Amino acid sequence: MAVRERASSELPAREGSVALATEPTAGGLGRERARAASGPRREIWFKRRIRLIPSIREVWAFRELILTLAERDLRIRYKQAVLGIAWAVITPVIMMVAFSVIFTKFTKIPTGGVPYPLFSYTGLLPWTFFSSALGVGGLTLVANQPLLNKLYCPREVFPIAGIVDAMVDALIATAVLTVLFPIEGFAPKATIYYLPLLLIVLFVFTLGVTLAVSAIVVFMRDLRLVLPLIIQLGLFVTPVVYGSSSISKSQTFLIIYSILNPLVPVIDGMRSTILLGQAPPWAALGAGAASALAFLLGGFLLFKKLETGMADVA
Repeated sequence: MAVRERASSELPAREGSVALATEPTAGGLGRERARAASGPRREIWFKRRIRLIPSIREVWAFRELILTLAERDLRIRYKQAVLGIAWAVITPVIMMVAFSVIFTKFTKIPTGGVPYPLFSYTGLLPWTFFSSALGVGGLTLVANQPLLNKLYCPREVFPIAGIVDAMVDALIATAVLTVLFPIEGFAPKATIYYLPLLLIVLFVFTLGVTLAVSAIVVFMRDLRLVLPLIIQLGLFVTPVVYGSSSISKSQTFLIIYSILNPLVPVIDGMRSTILLGQAPPWAALGAGAASALAFLLGGFLLFKKLETGMADVA
């Protein structure tokens, strides 16, 4: 009986203790609300690691898809055009003629003894490649929205396919030089072997900017309308129709100019190596190459940071 009475006497205390443990207090409820307002705990956050080498390998594994997308876009672009792929040549040639008429009749651009049509066309080739890659590749993620939502692949393949299209157009436009050199009675110089180095810098810079722009366009659709204007303005802040020496002959200025715009040492280097028989400006080219690499790394990191939300927004 004593044991039974002791158990019955302790029961209310135990029930009371359970009730006190399960019933939230005012302070505990406030802490729960504060935790919910501050978001999930840090230990359960999703942290995505961005690794360069595995990303490159993954893109390389989808190289056939890049070529397929590039071929499809080229067919669509020129299929209904009367002149077809000839437009890849017509556009830079018309710009060369217009610049030649304006800058030889109304002003004098120092070219180092090189005929101005050759001088301007040599600058137009890398610029046309860059502007075409940016204009097409920068919009590929939005243009390929159905594939973006249904097909698994690294999202980089879409802007890279746009760059491949621009590369094909640039190669076709280069054929004009085989006619322009004899017409002007001028021959390319032996220092043309520096050209691959300049093209690497051009490609690295173009890839970095295109990756960044293509990712931003997905989340900021207004950039689609602003992009053509930016490209047009870029034509006049890049030494396409003039040489960088027309602005300033200071070596310090040229290095700063090359850092801000890596196309500057590329265009100047192409004119020096192909037309003047000189080595490219090494200091400016080194600064431009470092800047182009920074653009590529920055564009790649920005692209990978925004990649996880592209399918939802596009």
